[in-house]
Amino acid sequence: MNTPMNTPAMNPITEDDIADFLLNTPDFFGRHAELLSAVLLTSPHGNRAVSLQERQAEMLREKIKTLEHRVMDMIRHGNENMIIADRLQRWARSLFLATAPQDLPAIMVEGLQTEFMVPQVAIKVWGVADAFCGEPFALGVSSDVKSLASSLMAPYCGANAGFEAVGWLPDPAAVASVALIALRLDAAPQAFGMMVLASPDSQRFHAGMGTDFLERMAELGSAALSRLR
Repeated sequence: MNTPMNTPAMNPITEDDIADFLLNTPDFFGRHAELLSAVLLTSPHGNRAVSLQERQAEMLREKIKTLEHRVMDMIRHGNENMIIADRLQRWARSLFLATAPQDLPAIMVEGLQTEFMVPQVAIKVWGVADAFCGEPFALGVSSDVKSLASSLMAPYCGANAGFEAVGWLPDPAAVASVALIALRLDAAPQAFGMMVLASPDSQRFHAGMGTDFLERMAELGSAALSRLR
């Protein structure tokens, strides 16, 4: 006797069929609640068997734990950003309180070292007014450094690749990573100065780090140092 086509014998029920049925029949376990405790699954925490209800509870606990870790990370990052913002505000306040324009570069350097714990900092400014041409911050800047500064549309963060500007620092030989920050007003194509932040830690300033706060520093520093021009 021939078996007709499309009969259960020719088309056995697959796991996908069962999964589709359960997804499309949400009240199935309501009508067969006893299966929730009768069906046993392997627990990921050891080799013991657990009921479907227990396995679902474990999955929910794992999801909750993952969400808790994400919330804690968000809180930690929020607190870190708040601390940095407070430091940036104190640094900006010290610039506003400076009465003599020629004192601004030194005040900026000291603030970056104390507020942000940057081991070495240097600032140079060019194109200054005649009254400030003889100041240390206006001397020793080559045309190559000026061109480099003008080419930086965002802070450079990374390894010390023998940058000439690193020579402005008290101890250039101790520099492993560096941040080079151009000083310019608004969207001016030419920079009129540069800040150099350096550390013996090779990961203190790295290519993958965010530069939002460094850019805010550049904006505040540029506005303050514009008094020297």
